[in-house]
Amino acid sequence: MTAATATPVRFQPSVAVRPQSFGRTVHSEWIKFWTVRSTIWTLVATVGVMVGISMLAAWGSSIEAVDAGSGPMNTAQLLSAGYQMAQLAIAVLGVLTIAGEYSTGMIRSTLAAVPRRVPVLTAKAFVLSGVVAGISLVSMALSYVATMPWHEDLGATFDLTNGETLRMTVGLPLYLMAIAAFAFAIGALLRHSAAALTAVIALLLVIENVLMLIPVRAIELISPFLPSSAGRRLLFDAETLEATDAITKGAHLSPWEGYAVLVAWVLVLGAVAAIMLRRRDA
Repeated sequence: MTAATATPVRFQPSVAVRPQSFGRTVHSEWIKFWTVRSTIWTLVATVGVMVGISMLAAWGSSIEAVDAGSGPMNTAQLLSAGYQMAQLAIAVLGVLTIAGEYSTGMIRSTLAAVPRRVPVLTAKAFVLSGVVAGISLVSMALSYVATMPWHEDLGATFDLTNGETLRMTVGLPLYLMAIAAFAFAIGALLRHSAAALTAVIALLLVIENVLMLIPVRAIELISPFLPSSAGRRLLFDAETLEATDAITKGAHLSPWEGYAVLVAWVLVLGAVAAIMLRRRDA
């Protein structure tokens, strides 16, 4: 008799395992970003706020123009009229992009898949910035269309060959991207949605207004370098910048210098967040 020889059975994996890369990390974060309901609602709110306030600004300015006989208006001013409310929605989105994962515990699965950690933070920031840039451009395009009925009354012009108009137009997406990254970095540091939102709103709105009421020279020197105070200069025309400088006793930053200050805030906070992410447990 001969013993029967068993043929070994080889099992093939049903899912191909691919090495982890930054591109795949970005792709996974992109999918995760759009699967959260708050993302959609926040972006819709951002577009609605920007378009709605631009329409109100155009309507109100047209009434003023008829009554006072004021000169022509730069359309770029109308497109960025809702930036203050929009930045709040964008800040919420930036915080929830990272802090939301800590509240649900999803961050543990994310870091298990990408153990190096810092690429995760970079990929999230990359996806967030790209979406904010896109939604800003969409909002500006819709705002332009929505305010067209008042352009003739305002004598509104939109000449992108003009340096100031180009700066103000490009400045809105750049400003909102920086605010989103600023809120994201604070969310990564504090790891708690409510605490991070409180800190972001305080730095963007509350602290600035409080410091203006304190007539101390040291505070007057600090105020122009707060994130929103510095960054939003990119959105102002020459007349508004002059009016702002007239009541500011500290440094008078140029629009691009002010934006550089905001970017510096983002880079410093982002670097600290990356260091803390590597050192702390999820």
